[in-house]
Amino acid sequence: MPDLIIATPATPTLAVRGDNRRFPVHRIYCVGRNFAEHAREMGSEIDRGSPVFFMKPADAVLPGGGDQPFPSATSDLHHEVELVVALGHDADGEVPAEQAMALVLGFALGLDLTRRDLQARAKSKGLPWDTAKGFDRSAPISEIIPVAQFGPLGAQQLTLSVNGSVRQQAPLSDMVWSVPEIIAELSRLYELRAGDLIFMGTPAGVAALQPGDSYHASIDAVLQLDGQFTSR
Repeated sequence: MPDLIIATPATPTLAVRGDNRRFPVHRIYCVGRNFAEHAREMGSEIDRGSPVFFMKPADAVLPGGGDQPFPSATSDLHHEVELVVALGHDADGEVPAEQAMALVLGFALGLDLTRRDLQARAKSKGLPWDTAKGFDRSAPISEIIPVAQFGPLGAQQLTLSVNGSVRQQAPLSDMVWSVPEIIAELSRLYELRAGDLIFMGTPAGVAALQPGDSYHASIDAVLQLDGQFTSR
């Protein structure tokens, strides 16, 4: 065991329904433009052959949601509700889509919070927009529900309400790229590992949040996530 110059940071972990053990987060992969109507509202069209990926740091998760301070350096914070895939096994190199679900431990419900003003500013200059996506507590997330308890992905409704009003809603069947297709594509680019999370993209209806706003996210009655933004 090496003698470390600073203490090892704690590994972020998530609850797993029906299990006292917790899920250690390794990496967070995110899929952009995976709902056609959201891509259009952001001024883009879907290229079916090319999924868009970006990443968040593992410690961006906010397990269970709840109260969180409104993020710094933004006046245009947007919500993006998403299905999250939790991998429970390492990939052995590239994974064919037809074998991809064997890697999946379960599913969760998450928000990809976005500092839209920072993203727009970076895009206008052709620069990376990591600061818009990868900030502290930018990934509130529910417990993980095992695949067997969740059931086959399909017509389940992904919904987000803010202050009691529905803003985003779409069936999971509206995703442009399926979970197996995304896992297969990611496995070509990265060494996928147990502990990885994949945020699968958001439907149309993204909009701004303000200090004091509360949200309720759900996938039917299967998964729920609630939170509120306090003042800075």
